[in-house]
Amino acid sequence: MLLSGHQSWVFKNKPAILAASSVVGPFEAQGPLAEDFDIIHGDLWLGQDSFEKAEKKMMEEACELAIRKAGLQKKDIQFFLAGDLLNQIISSSFAARTLAVPYLGLFGACSTSMESLALAALIVESGAGKYVLCGTVSHNTAVEKQYRYPTEYGAQKPPTAQWTVTAAGAAVLGSGENGFKINSATIGRIVDMGITDPFNMGSAMAPAAVDTITAHFRDLGISPSNYDLIATGDLGRTGHKIASDLLKKHGINIPDEIFTDCGKLIYSEKQPMVFSGGSGAGCSAAVTYGHIFKKMKRGELGKVLIVATGSLLSPLSYQQKESIPCIAHAVSIEYKK
Repeated sequence: MLLSGHQSWVFKNKPAILAASSVVGPFEAQGPLAEDFDIIHGDLWLGQDSFEKAEKKMMEEACELAIRKAGLQKKDIQFFLAGDLLNQIISSSFAARTLAVPYLGLFGACSTSMESLALAALIVESGAGKYVLCGTVSHNTAVEKQYRYPTEYGAQKPPTAQWTVTAAGAAVLGSGENGFKINSATIGRIVDMGITDPFNMGSAMAPAAVDTITAHFRDLGISPSNYDLIATGDLGRTGHKIASDLLKKHGINIPDEIFTDCGKLIYSEKQPMVFSGGSGAGCSAAVTYGHIFKKMKRGELGKVLIVATGSLLSPLSYQQKESIPCIAHAVSIEYKK
């Protein structure tokens, strides 16, 4: 049976990630993971006349590179699953226009990387598609001016704020005996703790990450010892500490050496303006498909759980003083030579 427990899927055939790609901007190139990304741009504009168009181009690059690395062509892709943070997920939809393949647009905010990967795996597992492409993207300057303040304002931020990552990540799924295999996925539910501050995303999303991690272990009857690494999406330092404390209160003790966060990894604490760390839909995608996958290929990690987190607010909901509903989706990935 595909469904395990209440909210998890176990993939008997273990869909394969045939290829994955990561694209980042200049600020990410100054961080500790620079050597692990496929494409690094030295200019936030990417030769475009708007940051929104630059974000779209990053998505296109990530998708085209993943397809090429898989040894396929665009015409081989049955479905494209993607989303981003801009209104009406325009970066993903316009990239889908360029790709010209059947498209399913998703919005899971920063959880979209694992939401799209889980659904792509489900399509392959069910036989509804032979080759499925999934991805997500975010651009610091485009996202900041939509959700907070244009960077030109130079608005002061509190220590709990995070720096939106300029990055894109994409993966092509299909069937394969070896390489990256998807074992299972746990689909999150909305958790809203009443937080209304868009400069405190880590605190808002941490309970959702804990809820999904707890469900994953409960549904599958496993423990943290089943994994070499458990990485949340982009809680940053503030949210990661809260998540760790909450997990311990739930009786789940994940050793510090295997529990990390993509928002903590992508930047150095010495980089200016990162505050609590990275965030953005492209954060967990680029870190997973770049840094974590390279560690797995080197044999440093065998099995990992990626728990991408997302805050499902909008400028309109914030203006109406709504609290921030959050979600997290988890995907279990292993690497076999």
